[in-house]
Amino acid sequence: MGDKHFRAPDELLQAQMLANTLDTAVKIPIIGIPVGLDFLIGLIPVVGDASMMLVSLRIVHLGRKLGVPKQTQTAMLRNIAIDFGLGFVPIIGDIVDLFYKANQKNVRLIERWWIQENKAQVDALAKQKLLEWEQKQD
Repeated sequence: MGDKHFRAPDELLQAQMLANTLDTAVKIPIIGIPVGLDFLIGLIPVVGDASMMLVSLRIVHLGRKLGVPKQTQTAMLRNIAIDFGLGFVPIIGDIVDLFYKANQKNVRLIERWWIQENKAQVDALAKQKLLEWEQKQD
């Protein structure tokens, strides 16, 4: 595959979509805080938090399929554990869940790793796109 068709892998794109659905799919009217299924379903005591933890593990699985290092996977699991643990604290846990977006954090970890691993291709494609844009401006 040439640089012209270089793009993020499907697993990363799936992880991004899943994280958006879980953490930021909807904005709460008036206050404008983005929430997702993790917050909404997490309002159901115990079952909600447990089911959302299982869904969050899908992002770790997608990272593992990409080859994310064990250290990064451990950090991702820690983020999920913190989110899960906070969910068990009545009311306060729900409020904290508005701001602690474990799935978004985990996708950012995957993205940073993937960019580092593919920096040369990303830089080459960015340079190529910039040159194309500059040529269109002339």
